Amino acid sequence: MIETSIKAHHRHLLDRVYISTQALTADSSAHPARGPSQLHPSKMAANSGSTGSKSSSSSGGKQSGPSAEQVVATFQRMRQEQRSMASKSAELEMEINEHSLVIDTLKEVDPSRKCFRLVGGVLVERTVKEVLPALETNKEQITKIIESINTQMQTKGRELTEYRERYNIRLVGEGEGEAQGQSAASSRDSEGGGSKSGAGVLVS
Repeated sequence: MIETSIKAHHRHLLDRVYISTQALTADSSAHPARGPSQLHPSKMAANSGSTGSKSSSSSGGKQSGPSAEQVVATFQRMRQEQRSMASKSAELEMEINEHSLVIDTLKEVDPSRKCFRLVGGVLVERTVKEVLPALETNKEQITKIIESINTQMQTKGRELTEYRERYNIRLVGEGEGEAQGQSAASSRDSEGGGSKSGAGVLVS
């Protein structure tokens, strides 16, 4: 009798386990779990489209021009280059004058007379007839160099003018009366509802 009741109780437990297992299987088949790879194709396409639009909008932004600091730095560098050319040209002009003075002096001296010339920091003994042609050749070469520098200065001056006009660069103290007239005209325009906007850079 006891064995029969134990077997019946054991069979009852097995039936409950079997029924619960079937219920879990039916629930999982009715509501399958969706992982990241089981998303709907339309939703995946929408997500990829939105991501692509964000990346394209961020990469396709407008490229801004140089800042005011960069414009001033470039303008100052160009001015410094022009000043260096002018300084070098003035230095060579002084050498031309010195060569002319020495050449005029040696022309009145006996060609066989001894003279000394500084070559590479060393004082070398020569005669007038040997030194005079060398001085004249040096003078011609320096004159050509000065002409080349002057041409470069003119080119640099045109570049500076174009650069100033492109970025509306004004020097300090330049055209104060014109600036006052423009400010008065702009104030009148703004009062009449026709204000104009303009960007400029002031350089000292």
